[in-house]
Amino acid sequence: MLKRAAWLQRLPPRVIGMERWTLVTIALTAAALFAFVQLAAEVVEGETRTFDEHVLLSLRNSADPTDPIGPRWLEEIMRDFTAFGGNAVLAMVSVAVTGFLLLTGKRQAAAMIAVSLITGTLLSHALKWGFDRPRPDLVPHGAAVYTQSFPSGHAMLSAIVYLTLGALLARVQTDLRAKIYLLMVAVLLTVTIGASRVYLGVHWPTDVLAGWAVGAAWALLCWLVLLWLQRHKGPDDPAAAG
Repeated sequence: MLKRAAWLQRLPPRVIGMERWTLVTIALTAAALFAFVQLAAEVVEGETRTFDEHVLLSLRNSADPTDPIGPRWLEEIMRDFTAFGGNAVLAMVSVAVTGFLLLTGKRQAAAMIAVSLITGTLLSHALKWGFDRPRPDLVPHGAAVYTQSFPSGHAMLSAIVYLTLGALLARVQTDLRAKIYLLMVAVLLTVTIGASRVYLGVHWPTDVLAGWAVGAAWALLCWLVLLWLQRHKGPDDPAAAG
């Protein structure tokens, strides 16, 4: 034990910090994947039906299930929020950020953004086709839908894109409050997009929960790859690795 402590003391503080964050990232990835697997198993067995129906109907006028609770402007706001998780918006944001990172010489980070979105999109469609869960049929849909229900593509892909961007921006900040602020904004945006899908009646609540879980896991896996590349090949920009 003492020899191990002495060995750790000889490492630069920066390396020790990287090891610590790598372990934290691995633990969070495992937790997110476990949550998705457990949730998917319950969905397949039909054990979440009562919960899904209760939450979905609680967001509707009890006298008129076609009418979401709240004023008309709230429904319009939810449509605006859900657009932030659409394929076109996420692609535009990803292309813009990737281009900026390439212009500033951060090729590894740019590649991670592009690869995470492309592979995440493919994974989302594969999971949808594999589970082949129908969309909610209890209430009218407040937005157009074209694919299967489980998991929510909006929830999953917004988690991948916005959490990754939040982590990248937080990584170059030196102020802890700024780091926390950026991560909280990314989380809040991801949560709001997922919640809007349930409010609009286009997803079961468990679709969104599963999307958040697998999306966060995928973003964390891509982050681990970036950490590995920076450790073995060196960061594009020393400031970006701090």
